[in-house]
Amino acid sequence: MTRKQWHTLISVLVGLMFPLFTIIVITVKTGLYINFSNFIQIHKAHPEIFMLYLLPLLFPWLVRIHISRRQKEKDHLQKIINRKDETINRNAAFAKEIGEGNYSVHIIPEGEQDVLGKSLLAMKENLLANHWKESSQNWISEGKNLVSNILRMYYKLEELGDHVLEHLVKYIDAIQGAIYLYNEENDTLVNLSAYAYNRKKYITREFKVGYGLIGQCAYEKDYIYRTEIPDDYFTITSGLVGEKKPASLLIVPLKTEDMLQGVVEIASLNPEIPDQTITLVKELGSIIARTVFNLRVNQKTERLLEESQKLTIELRENEEKLKENAEEMRVTQEELKLSNEQMEAQVQEVENAQKRLHWLLENASEIISIYNKDLRNTYTSPSVTRILGYTPEELMKGKDFERLTLDGQDRLKSLFEEIIKDPGLTPTIEYTYVRKDGQQVSLESKARNLLDDPAVNGIILNTSDITERRRREKEERIRTRMQALSENSLDMIIRLSLDGQFYYANPVVEDYLGKNPGDLISKNLSEIELPAILKEYFEMCIISVKDKPQKTNHELTISIQAGGRALERIMSMAAIPEFSDSELETILIVGHDITETKRIEKEIQVKNRKIEDSINYAERIQSSILPGIKQIQEYFPKCFICYKPRDVISGDFPWFFPKSEDLIYIAAVDCTGHGVPGALLSFVGYFLLNNIVDHDKEYTSGEICNKLHAGVRRTLKQESGDADARDGMDIAFCKINTRTREIQYAGAHRPLYLLRNGELLEFKGDRKAIGGIPPRKKAEQPFTNHVIPYQSGDKIFFFTDGMPDQLGGMENKKYSPKRIREAIIERPGFTMNQFKNYFTLDFEDWMKNAKQIDDVLLIGIEF
Repeated sequence: MTRKQWHTLISVLVGLMFPLFTIIVITVKTGLYINFSNFIQIHKAHPEIFMLYLLPLLFPWLVRIHISRRQKEKDHLQKIINRKDETINRNAAFAKEIGEGNYSVHIIPEGEQDVLGKSLLAMKENLLANHWKESSQNWISEGKNLVSNILRMYYKLEELGDHVLEHLVKYIDAIQGAIYLYNEENDTLVNLSAYAYNRKKYITREFKVGYGLIGQCAYEKDYIYRTEIPDDYFTITSGLVGEKKPASLLIVPLKTEDMLQGVVEIASLNPEIPDQTITLVKELGSIIARTVFNLRVNQKTERLLEESQKLTIELRENEEKLKENAEEMRVTQEELKLSNEQMEAQVQEVENAQKRLHWLLENASEIISIYNKDLRNTYTSPSVTRILGYTPEELMKGKDFERLTLDGQDRLKSLFEEIIKDPGLTPTIEYTYVRKDGQQVSLESKARNLLDDPAVNGIILNTSDITERRRREKEERIRTRMQALSENSLDMIIRLSLDGQFYYANPVVEDYLGKNPGDLISKNLSEIELPAILKEYFEMCIISVKDKPQKTNHELTISIQAGGRALERIMSMAAIPEFSDSELETILIVGHDITETKRIEKEIQVKNRKIEDSINYAERIQSSILPGIKQIQEYFPKCFICYKPRDVISGDFPWFFPKSEDLIYIAAVDCTGHGVPGALLSFVGYFLLNNIVDHDKEYTSGEICNKLHAGVRRTLKQESGDADARDGMDIAFCKINTRTREIQYAGAHRPLYLLRNGELLEFKGDRKAIGGIPPRKKAEQPFTNHVIPYQSGDKIFFFTDGMPDQLGGMENKKYSPKRIREAIIERPGFTMNQFKNYFTLDFEDWMKNAKQIDDVLLIGIEF
């Protein structure tokens, strides 16, 4: 029975167990006996039992389906196992081939899961790379061994070069090669050997270091590899290939311990030279270089040895002659010894005399110099080191003239010319010289011409340091001049010692102390009866200057007798410490009568106070007639005025005139000048504008400016032929109609800025002023009237020239209209109050400590 039939039988039996089990359970439950009649009765009572009889048929079918499905899964798994076995067998065979050194085999991994196949491929690539590297290293080692063996076989450079080139060119499969040796004396590279097409070439070539590829390689001490050969490079001639240029070129320096010994050149017809060939030639470069260096040293040693042998033979021949002469020399030497002893005694005596002379010259108070006929210093005495700081050798090398001033050089040259022209003269000059420590000293030189004296054969210059003598002479002259000035001075001048003794008093002292100056000299303060305030002042000066030696100033009021009556005089007293050799010596007291100066100062103060009171009163008048910000804000709630007069009263003023509820006039006016003159002219402009605007409301802004222009000229009488008053005013004038939402603007030298939706519009004023002398040669043009419709949120700004013209900032430049424009554009969201605060603070920061040069006025309105 097959496995399949056996499974079917078991499933049928299992299916029959269900109906049999059901019948047994019913029988037990009903208490019936199992017989045929009861069996039939049970089936009638329970017809569902017939359904259970289908199970022996259903179970085999289900089992069959299950077994069929299991078989399919088993077959699928078997295929996978077979495929895995094939992959493993293939990978094992691949690994075996790699292990036997066959790197040409290849496999394709089966998908991402074939990790072993991928690993074997990677291993093959690594083994292949290592095999190639090992082969390359073996090839390089064999080449190095080949050349090293040749280098050990030959001891002459010519033979060495030929055989090295022959084997190297053949080994690396090149077509031509050459070796050049470095000639250090000529700085050139000379051809030692050349080899091409399996034969030696007899050529002689020479290259300068740095020229050509050979010279460049030697200069840089680094190899050159070229696959693009220059057009003027050599060509290779052969019976097989004809005349052909090499396709690749390798030039390697021969150097050992960074010392250049030569260059090796390899040429190939192949388009490229393999990297292993380049590595071999580079490594051979140092080996060949060491051998060349050693052979050169050996050849030089052999040459020196031959020369030494020749010299030895000559020395032997001369040795006999020397022995014959030795006896003669011994006799002569004894005679010389006796003579030397006598000479040494004489030399010692001369040396002692020279030492005495040197000591005298070194400690002399003057410098002795000798100049030859070419005016070159041939001798300078040792005393120059003590006096000028230079050694005699330094002066003889040019420091004698080099450290002179231009005037000193001219004087010394004139001295030499004079004494050469007349040798009998002994002229003397004074000049300034710079010591070695940088200090200037005064020198005096006296010259004598001894060119004709064979013992001297030069011009002798005796030079002394007269710096101290000059200082004493200068002090004496100053003291004499000071004495003369003091005697004729109107100031009281007294010199006191630190213990209160009078050293000097000029004649004016008698007017203030009532004492003759002669009676004060050499007397002490305690010995003389003086006014208490002066005596107290003198004692205080001594204590103060001793404690802190610096100039002090005080004012004293003293009483003097003049014309039989007592007068009070105000004195400015100055106490000046005097030093001698950096040590406080005396105190010079100078008293200057400032009584009249103080009286004039008081008069000026009284006058200034009156002027200030007048100006302050004028300021109150001006402030009372000018519009305030609250008055303007009744019509324009969003507005500001930035007003900063330079002085108490101003030539710039804001002007405001509401004609009706919907017609308002406003202007910024800048009159010529500032302070009182500008304020006077501002009253003219203020009342003229009031009269013009109040006369006719139909006037445009341009017409109002024209009438103001004529009114100022008429008031200041500028239209007459002999008029010379050029005073006037600049103005930015606005006529605003709130009903029609329109601005009429006219300006004299002043612009109006309109900020709308972040964009700034500029309306420029006319380039002429209000007032001034009319031009004689051409007719004047009327003022331009700008009509500007405005919108809600628009902001206008107009100002005088005080703000833009103010100097300040880091570079002391003008504040400028550009800065005002940029500030407005960069802050379109600012309120009028924010603009006022910004311009106020920015202007003050711009000025810092600078002086305000003009009145400042800036008006801003937001609609």
